[in-house]
Amino acid sequence: MIDNDDFGPITRNRRRATITSAKNETVKLKNGATAAAAAASNLKSGPKTRESLTKNLQLNEDSKQKCDRYDKMSCHKLQESMLSSASSFTNYRGILNWCVVMLVLSNARLFLENLLRYGILVDPIQVVSLFLKDPYSWPAACLVIVSNVFILVALYTERKLAMGSISEKVGLLIYIFNLTVILCFPMVVVLKLPSITPVGGAFALGVYTILFLKLYSYKDVNRWCRERTRAKARSLSRSLSCPSSPSASSGMQSHVSYPGNLSLRDMFYFVFAPTLCYELNFPRSESIRMGFLLRRLFEMLLLTQLLVGLTQQWMVPIIQSSMKPLQEMDFTRMTERLLRLAVPNHLIWLIFFYWFFHSSMNFIAELLRFGDREFYRDWWNSETITYFWQNWNIPVHKWCLRHFYKPLLRRGAGKLLSQSAVFFASAFFHEYLVSIPLRMFRLWAFMGMMAQLPLAWFVARFLRGNYGNAAVWLSLIIGQPIAVLMYVHDYYVTHYQDNLTITEAL
Repeated sequence: MIDNDDFGPITRNRRRATITSAKNETVKLKNGATAAAAAASNLKSGPKTRESLTKNLQLNEDSKQKCDRYDKMSCHKLQESMLSSASSFTNYRGILNWCVVMLVLSNARLFLENLLRYGILVDPIQVVSLFLKDPYSWPAACLVIVSNVFILVALYTERKLAMGSISEKVGLLIYIFNLTVILCFPMVVVLKLPSITPVGGAFALGVYTILFLKLYSYKDVNRWCRERTRAKARSLSRSLSCPSSPSASSGMQSHVSYPGNLSLRDMFYFVFAPTLCYELNFPRSESIRMGFLLRRLFEMLLLTQLLVGLTQQWMVPIIQSSMKPLQEMDFTRMTERLLRLAVPNHLIWLIFFYWFFHSSMNFIAELLRFGDREFYRDWWNSETITYFWQNWNIPVHKWCLRHFYKPLLRRGAGKLLSQSAVFFASAFFHEYLVSIPLRMFRLWAFMGMMAQLPLAWFVARFLRGNYGNAAVWLSLIIGQPIAVLMYVHDYYVTHYQDNLTITEAL
């Protein structure tokens, strides 16, 4: 038998081991041990150990509460300033409203200053005199009526080509002659007929320029149709036309195939439609919305009066006061006049953009139930010069892309050469529409357009994002007044310096 005293040292060692383990568990709990481990050690420990663990848990809870209170009192965290580019903040509506309010207030001050200095200069009768010198003679309107001859020549040529009465080469020669006369005939009439005013001449030349682009597209599309017909295709592929929904077109009108499109009705629908690109089946809307039509008509009438009033009341006095600094080559005063002219000129340009591309073209499209209403895109967000010219005038951009840029690429020309050719053609028509009505050739508009090429390269190469967008806006705000001052100064010096004042001239 073994004596009980033999177990004495062993028992004491076990107790010591138990107490030591309890202390270790307490240390673990303070260092972040789990509650499950504390509970297990609590079961193996004695009453005193459980009391100590309870106190430790209370202390731990107190420390947690203190940490929570500290977190609530903390007012700092890792974050960026709102105006920093690294910030995700995007709501600047208040700043935009502030800019609008400041713009209204500053222009109101300028308007009051203008009234106090010059009085009321708005004269609707003077606007009529810009179009007509003699109330009984309307040369510009007669010139527009004569343009129907060139439309009928194009239609007659296409019918002969469709029947095979003339060859493709003969048809091409007729078109070359017809399109050349379209550009040269009104130019000669405007230059030789003194009764045509500059504004009336610009209007007539604008009509003939649009007709030139339309008939060129008419020629190309019908030639594509004949090529497809020879390949036994019944109609023009949609890939050659502006994209539209076939179901929408077929649901509201019968599908037209070549040569069924060579009718007088189809021809004049295209002439009046707000597009420069011809196709056999235009997308059509279901009906005419009278509310939409009346809103656009109201905008057209209101904005026309606003444009006339701003031009007479705001721009004319500034231009008049700019003549003397230009003649004396006083660069300081010239710069001051240029900056004064920039604001009204740009405002009038924006109003004209809305009047023409939104109100007028939507009015015509609604009357004709023309379905494609994409006359412009978000050019105001342009970060490059190229993006602006591609999106502010969609009808011209589509024509250039379809009938000029892509054909050059197919003939082996490079992209840079093709883009330069498009800018050159645009510069030619800008100068054509300005110099001929003014009866003087200074090439300011031509050089201004060609200067867009190096400017576009510079902006695309060195400016990005908001800086590029600011450069586009700056070119629009400053570039146009320079051309306006140059042409008005040259026109004044050429025609009115010795006889009339600039106010009478304008």
